[in-house]
Amino acid sequence: MVEIDLMVTLWPSFPHFERFANDRRLSGIRLNSAMMSNPELEYELEIIDKLKPPVPLYYDIKGRQLRVTKVHLNPGYLDLELNHPISVNTPTVVLFKAGADDALLERVEEDGNRLIFCGGPEYMVIAGESLHIRDKSLKVGGPQFTDLELLKIEKVKKAGFKRYCLSYVENQQDVDEFLDLVGREAEVYLKIENKKGLEYVKNEFQKQPNLSLIAARGDLYVETDMPHEILPAMRLIIEKDPGAMVGSRILLSVVDAPVKDLKEVLEELHENRLDHSQAAQILYSMLTTTVPSCVDFSELAWLYDIGYRKMLLCDELCLKENLLTTAVNVIDVFRREYSP
Repeated sequence: MVEIDLMVTLWPSFPHFERFANDRRLSGIRLNSAMMSNPELEYELEIIDKLKPPVPLYYDIKGRQLRVTKVHLNPGYLDLELNHPISVNTPTVVLFKAGADDALLERVEEDGNRLIFCGGPEYMVIAGESLHIRDKSLKVGGPQFTDLELLKIEKVKKAGFKRYCLSYVENQQDVDEFLDLVGREAEVYLKIENKKGLEYVKNEFQKQPNLSLIAARGDLYVETDMPHEILPAMRLIIEKDPGAMVGSRILLSVVDAPVKDLKEVLEELHENRLDHSQAAQILYSMLTTTVPSCVDFSELAWLYDIGYRKMLLCDELCLKENLLTTAVNVIDVFRREYSP
């Protein structure tokens, strides 16, 4: 059996949270606060206090990542506000939906916090979403943490959290500032999500017992200049920190797998002449079970072979119980069957 620590992304209010919070195959649960208000966070912390889950919880802090705070409804073009002020040469392309959508930024207003686009992306943009600007002229201003994020940090610290993930780490100052807020002894995973983060890993990062890196590929893959650059980035991170974690873009074929047509499933059950109990069990299985692709198994092997022993599943894979069940089972089979 090979050793893999598996972390998933959930919130206590999810109907399947308690099940996975008691799953011994998991080494941790990440709480992603990106789309959450302070009142919603308070509600989640109350559930945590009641359940007292045995699986360690890691609260994900949003630092320098650019996120939408407000969308102004204007006909014909996208108009939004950001959490951090920026300056950038325009016009320039802005990426949305982890790089799956884009729009042309026409100008920046209101001291860098408001973006006006020429038209808009294909899909709707809502508050809380992240975006990517890859132009080399981009500069992000303001403090690392917004006032809203500082309030969240205070709440989770008061709730007793000692484990964190810190997003978009770019230099040692970012790390030191955060440790000053949560305590120098806190266990922190530093999420490497852009080119500045990779420079930090290459030139500044010093491994400490309470500090580890995450190759946060959801954003890192989009932020690199060329798609193939993710490969040396992955090697750099694990070379600098043998205890690093790889996060996101794992087992995505499970998310993308097509759901079987209900009519076809019923016809198949009718042909087999099963009783109601047998039919119900098979029906549930056939509608919810997905099969990962060959590529996904191959990538798990590659990640393991270059040194990764810790993996974090992305939000999308963890939203639905059946998808997460499949993913956790796949990792468990990989643990037991893979022979490097």
